[in-house]
Amino acid sequence: MSLLNNTVGRKVLMAITGQLMVFFVLIHMLGNSSIFIGPNGINAYAEHLHSLGFLVWIFRAIMAMLLVIHVVLGIQISLENRAASPTDYAIYNKLSTTFAGKTMLYSGLLLLVFIIFHLLHFTARIIPGLALGVDAQGRFDVYSMMVSSFRYGPITAVYVAAMIVLFFHLSHGIQSFFQTMGWSNDKTRPIYIKAGIATAVVLFLGYAAIPLSIISGFLKS
Repeated sequence: MSLLNNTVGRKVLMAITGQLMVFFVLIHMLGNSSIFIGPNGINAYAEHLHSLGFLVWIFRAIMAMLLVIHVVLGIQISLENRAASPTDYAIYNKLSTTFAGKTMLYSGLLLLVFIIFHLLHFTARIIPGLALGVDAQGRFDVYSMMVSSFRYGPITAVYVAAMIVLFFHLSHGIQSFFQTMGWSNDKTRPIYIKAGIATAVVLFLGYAAIPLSIISGFLKS
């Protein structure tokens, strides 16, 4: 691929894969938020996804591919930036002076670890403490599974901490997308920065609200 032959092309591809995953994270949050409707809400949502069959696995494969591309390019570009001349690195560093900007590689790697944990937790379901069963309509009881899991402080702490990391990663990553694509200038940059932070806040609140609502007793089985 010609995009991979130079640093600019790699940055563009990393930016595009990152934004595609942001859309997935938004959609996933909306789906998970159906838990606030009650057991029927989240269980019906999960049953609908299950009914899609192979389409779900195709989508998962695509998302896995995007994730691998994003992670590999992120590591490669970070190593290239560190190996660049002092002048080039100084110019790059001016564009990443915030804490979120300076820690993008580390926050990304932490999120990768969390994604693996999350898949083992709720997809493979091998983390102890999950209530596995069916509801009154014979559907897999996702509601009870989530409630039984987030009753434990350490599990809730892991998820909330991961969402804090996600906030920092996206607050910089979203506005960086527009910069990388060449759509940012002195006039629009403040708008993109605010949009990135606002999106990151919404995602943090939307995801963190679920485990916090369960451990506080607002949502219960």
